[in-house]
Amino acid sequence: MSASLQPELTAPVPPPSRFRAAEARSRRLGRTLRVVARVREVDEDLMARIGAALGEQDEVGARLAAALRLPAGDPRRVTHRQLRVALADGIRAVPDAPEALRAFLAHVEATPSWVDPVLVEEGARVYRRFGQNAADVLLQLSLIGGYRFGGPPDLLVATGGLVGGSTRRRLAETQTWTAALSQPGALQRDADGRWGEGWRLTVHVRAMHALVNAGFTEHWDVERWGLPINQADQAGTLGLFDGVVLLGARALGVPVTPAESRAVMHLWKYVGWLLGVDEQWLVDDERERHRINYHVLLAQGDVTPAGARLSQDIVAMLRTLPHGRWKAERTLSMLSLFLGRESMRDLGLPWRPPWAHACVLGLNTWRYRIDRRLPGGEARLDRWGEDVVARVMADYFGDDEPAVGALPG
Repeated sequence: MSASLQPELTAPVPPPSRFRAAEARSRRLGRTLRVVARVREVDEDLMARIGAALGEQDEVGARLAAALRLPAGDPRRVTHRQLRVALADGIRAVPDAPEALRAFLAHVEATPSWVDPVLVEEGARVYRRFGQNAADVLLQLSLIGGYRFGGPPDLLVATGGLVGGSTRRRLAETQTWTAALSQPGALQRDADGRWGEGWRLTVHVRAMHALVNAGFTEHWDVERWGLPINQADQAGTLGLFDGVVLLGARALGVPVTPAESRAVMHLWKYVGWLLGVDEQWLVDDERERHRINYHVLLAQGDVTPAGARLSQDIVAMLRTLPHGRWKAERTLSMLSLFLGRESMRDLGLPWRPPWAHACVLGLNTWRYRIDRRLPGGEARLDRWGEDVVARVMADYFGDDEPAVGALPG
């Protein structure tokens, strides 16, 4: 392959200035996580790796992005259509496929030997059974909770993602992806050799991330934030989908067994690999994820105006959904307990008494600890999880076709 399609190699550079820029605040916000992760002292070697990872990217994705950005007429160019066809029907469905596309597909289809398909399916089943609890934790703790630190929120504002009129659509696209991952066979090949929807959407998201890095880095304050989409932030994001969801579900009264925890962690370990997250950040053990998450938290900078803007736009968007006033007030009530007064103030959100948490605890006690043990209870729990996905998708998309975001130009 021509050198023009290779990601630019640079000498190691110091971490960006946001690295550990608000560590006292992060320690305060992470007190509970530190106890859960049983962290007695900060692992400085791990912190150094996180600092370096703020300047590292998905190199496999970078090579694909370089080919996607070549001018029309260049025989090495990969078009968006070629990528879509290859993900849907395989590389053989793309006549004279460019070498960059062949290499990318060969990589993502070379499933690592450590992937256990049975455990992946079990992880999807457990995630599906979390139902509304997963949806709540992902929106409140994982998404809005993540806006308490500068960097990724500023990128979303700069690129127009999850702000203003785009908020509903962008959240709907994320819901499409996570819903697809929890479906049976989502990360497997079918009888015709085609990959499941969860696999295809995950690889599509990887290509989107690579294109954002390729197209936005020169306009981004790398010395302050690191690369727009970097390995440290991707590791942190992965932790929001596995470890944080497990912690949040338990906080809402959902019993999670060690076997269920490992299944969920294994599901997201494979998803993280497909997304191009470096293997040093991929773990099966929940406690190890909490340990990594705590150190990633310490690495963060302070809140910026972007976090408040995104958070407030989401609450405003919730008011536009069916039963929107109730959804918004319920979310604020749960956020007040999950994040605390300091974080609500940082994000410019009004504090509410935690009435919603009490309601959810009661419902989950009935659903998971009582009704589940009655005849037909397991089937009812499965149907409830499926109904939640359908309802969330209908709320966000309305009459539109569910989809994920198009690749950036």
